Amino acid sequence: MTIKAPRLGIDGDALLKDALRELELPTRRLFLKRSLSLGGLSLLTGCTIVDEDSAEQALMRVSRLNDKVQGWLFDPRHLAPTYSADMITRPFPFNAYYGENQIRDVDGDSFRLEVTGMVADRHAWALAELRALPQAEQITRHICVEGWSAIGRWGGVPFATFLTHIGADTSARYVGFKCADDYYTSIDMPTALHAQTLLALDYDGEPLPPRYGYPIKLRMPTKLGYKNPKHIQAIFITNTYPGGYWEDQGYNWFGGS
Repeated sequence: MTIKAPRLGIDGDALLKDALRELELPTRRLFLKRSLSLGGLSLLTGCTIVDEDSAEQALMRVSRLNDKVQGWLFDPRHLAPTYSADMITRPFPFNAYYGENQIRDVDGDSFRLEVTGMVADRHAWALAELRALPQAEQITRHICVEGWSAIGRWGGVPFATFLTHIGADTSARYVGFKCADDYYTSIDMPTALHAQTLLALDYDGEPLPPRYGYPIKLRMPTKLGYKNPKHIQAIFITNTYPGGYWEDQGYNWFGGS
């Protein structure tokens, strides 16, 4: 098979070779499965892909384009499906970039949620303060980029409510998260303000278990699983692109399900 694109300045054989090599990388394989195709790569103009670095650059360019398209298609008024309690997946799966024996132990009594960036109120929040805010509950489906899904019951503070309380600048582009397990990620402001985006404190009617992200998890049924950080320690509002743990390795940043 030969890709011929002389008018675009692309070396078709080299493009195919480099793209196929990228498919062998586990972190790329999942990303490409959902976000990219060799046909998509052929749309890049003015680019000759002849080595691993140039293939990487091509993948990232298409990923950023994909982010923009997903953001444009996202409807903040559209709600993800909800389910009845008898449809909850039991047990709800554990999922992280490490094993269950490495789950972080966070002291809830001394815990304080740090808030920085483009906000009016930067005081650190205790768990009791968060629980004093209006609470909501949802039974929604978690969709993993690995191909599985599970339905769970989450309770906590609607994230839009929290952003209002801290005086967040909702014209900012990004909301970033830093976690006790060294995970980090970021989301777009329209998703942060979505009615189903939840600062989860509970799972299935009980305080959030460590395996599901104690003391705080961000629950977003409109995003893939890797965009839902656990063990959140800090939140910041910014106009500077923050990236993310998997996103910096090639996963799609927008991550809409």
